[in-house]
Amino acid sequence: MTHFPSPAEELRVLDAELRQLDARRAFLLTRRAWLVDALCAARPAAVAPPVRRHPEATAPGVQNVLLVLGGVLLTVAAIAFTLVSWGHLGIAGRSLVLGAVTVAALGAPVPLLRRGLRSTAEAVSGLGLALTVLDAYALREVAFTGADGTGYAAAASAVLAVVWSAYALGLGALTPGPADSDPAHPRTAPGLALPLPLAVIAAQLPLLLWSFAVDAGMETVAAVLLVTAAADTAIALRVSLKPVRIVAVVGAFGWGAWGVPAAGWLSWAATGPGAAARAAALLALAAAVAVTAAWFTPKPAVALGTALTGGLLTVIGLGGVARAVLPEVWTVPGHLLCGLALLTAVRAQAPEPVRRGLVHASAVVQGLALVTTLPAVTLALLGPVGRVAHVWSGAPEDARAAVTLDAPWPPHTATVPLVLAVVAGVLAVSARTSAALTAPWRTPAQVGALVLAWATALVLPAVLELPYAAGLVAQALLIVAMLAFAAFSRSALPLTAALLALLTSVSLGLASLATETATLTVLATTTVLFAAAARLRHSALGPLTAPAAFAHATALTCAIGASAGWEPQHTALLVLIVPTVAALLAARLGDSPTTVPVEATGAAAGLLALALAATHPPLLALALALCGVLATGTAVRPDRRHLGYVAAALFVTASWVRLAVWEVGSPEAYTLPVTAPALVVGHLRRRRDPGASSWTAYGPGLGVTLGPSLVAAWGDTHWLRPLLLGAAALAVTLLGARHRLQAPLLLGGATLALVTLHELAPYIAQVVDALPRWAPPALAGLALLAAGATYEQRLRDARRVRDVLGKLS
Repeated sequence: MTHFPSPAEELRVLDAELRQLDARRAFLLTRRAWLVDALCAARPAAVAPPVRRHPEATAPGVQNVLLVLGGVLLTVAAIAFTLVSWGHLGIAGRSLVLGAVTVAALGAPVPLLRRGLRSTAEAVSGLGLALTVLDAYALREVAFTGADGTGYAAAASAVLAVVWSAYALGLGALTPGPADSDPAHPRTAPGLALPLPLAVIAAQLPLLLWSFAVDAGMETVAAVLLVTAAADTAIALRVSLKPVRIVAVVGAFGWGAWGVPAAGWLSWAATGPGAAARAAALLALAAAVAVTAAWFTPKPAVALGTALTGGLLTVIGLGGVARAVLPEVWTVPGHLLCGLALLTAVRAQAPEPVRRGLVHASAVVQGLALVTTLPAVTLALLGPVGRVAHVWSGAPEDARAAVTLDAPWPPHTATVPLVLAVVAGVLAVSARTSAALTAPWRTPAQVGALVLAWATALVLPAVLELPYAAGLVAQALLIVAMLAFAAFSRSALPLTAALLALLTSVSLGLASLATETATLTVLATTTVLFAAAARLRHSALGPLTAPAAFAHATALTCAIGASAGWEPQHTALLVLIVPTVAALLAARLGDSPTTVPVEATGAAAGLLALALAATHPPLLALALALCGVLATGTAVRPDRRHLGYVAAALFVTASWVRLAVWEVGSPEAYTLPVTAPALVVGHLRRRRDPGASSWTAYGPGLGVTLGPSLVAAWGDTHWLRPLLLGAAALAVTLLGARHRLQAPLLLGGATLALVTLHELAPYIAQVVDALPRWAPPALAGLALLAAGATYEQRLRDARRVRDVLGKLS
């Protein structure tokens, strides 16, 4: 029977157990504290934990270093044995020692590989390969003592390359597959990594050493270098082992860097078709290697560069043959034709980088061909500048003599127009085909085609040595063609065509300076042509062609004046016709984009007229006045009101020049023509703007006259100028007081006071001389006493005067 206590009894039991637990817990905590104190007292000083050092080299790295060092030491020992201790052994001992050591070194990697000791096997195999080189040397010393050293080295390197390759392939066949190898050291390739790269290195030498042994010529050496580079290229493209590919790539680029320049030199120095053909064959081999490498190279940038190189080498080789067969003048066209043949690669079934590389090679050839035409084109364009120093000296013999006044004509330029025309045609065709050029390059191609076509027509008269008049006509027709193209073209080329027409007109105008008739005819023609081009309503070239027409018209007026035998100052009046027409046309054009260029050209012509008239003051005054009239007429337009100041300056300057011509020395004659208009303008401004200050409205005008007149009056011994100036100053002062204007009141009053002082100065001097020596100090003392006595009153008077002046405008 189970007994259940009552709740009161159970609560008592629980409280008793909790009290026991609390007592036990207190005891345990006290004991723990004592034990902690005891341990702290008995424990020695704290010791820093040991620092864990990380190894500076990995285990495989240490292993490789040791193996390589061991192999090097054994190889050095073998070389020392072969070279030093070889003579102490007989023929049997020598063969036995070297043979046994070589066989042991070459055979040891087999069991090492089967046990997974790959690094050790690599080191031992390297020793064995080095011993084979020593075997070859020992064989040369024993059995082939009479053989040529270079030839024997060529044969030995070939044999070693074959032996090392066979050894590498044999080890790969004997080595177990990946399933049998050590899982901790998986193999990336069968066999060893060292023999095959060494075999490829040894294979670089046989052909080159053989060419040295037979004392071959430069052609044979170049062929050997290129054949070796081709072999390296084939190995780099076919073999997948990275060490072998690295060695092959280095060899291909290295031998190619020597072979290609050698073949290029042979092509350049070829004296006959046979030598040029042989050099072309070498360059063709190099080009084939480069294109093949580009074809199979997965990297686009490398493929593009090698394909471009291959294309250039092809052009150099074929161009060399053409240069050896054709006359020298056809050298550039021959190379250009070969370069254009590369454009057929655009439609070839080849990788994109290869096609682009060949197209870029063609572009390089075309660019170099254009460079050869620059001397002739530059001379045809800028050569007539020398005519400026020989104006109207007589017609030259032909168009070439017209541009070769100060510089000789370049040689071999008969084909320059052909080169320019061919490249222009290529650019024009390329601009129309989407496969050749991308959209952003079409406009530059079109511009280039137009410029080259223009250059062809420009240089053609000088190349063909046309008669002088025919050359001028040809250039005039070129201007007509460019202007017509600019006027009716709907592409992005009108501005280019107009600029080319302008350049041609400048060159034509300079070339026409040889004779008077040609100058007048050419300038009149170009003026009419550019004016007609500017009048075409559907053409937007007015801002260029209209100023060009006025510029040619200015030159025409100067030529007419010179033809009539006029002096420069008389020609200046004729030149003023151009700014007059320009001002009238600008007023008619309104806010057209052509307005400002036309006005600028007219202003330049006006400045030229003033420069021509500068040596003759009377006509200079007239020219200045006429320019002032033109500026005044232009200032009537609401948007050109600021030119009124220019007109005023021109009129004033004209009046001053005329007064100087009349030998007028009175300053009032120069200043009053400025004062009167200035005061009128100031009065009109005050009427429009009542808040304008009198200093702004009347100060400049009054100062221009009162200042110089006052200076002149102080140095004038007569009474008339001071009297008139004093009267004018009095009138100005009274007007300023009447209308309460600061500027007239103060300027007039100051001038009146100074004139009065100037007039009374002699009498004041007489009075001062008549007074005793003590009188001036006494008078000064009395003045100071009077000022001190009335200081406060004087301050009030000064404030009152300041307030009165402040109320004036």
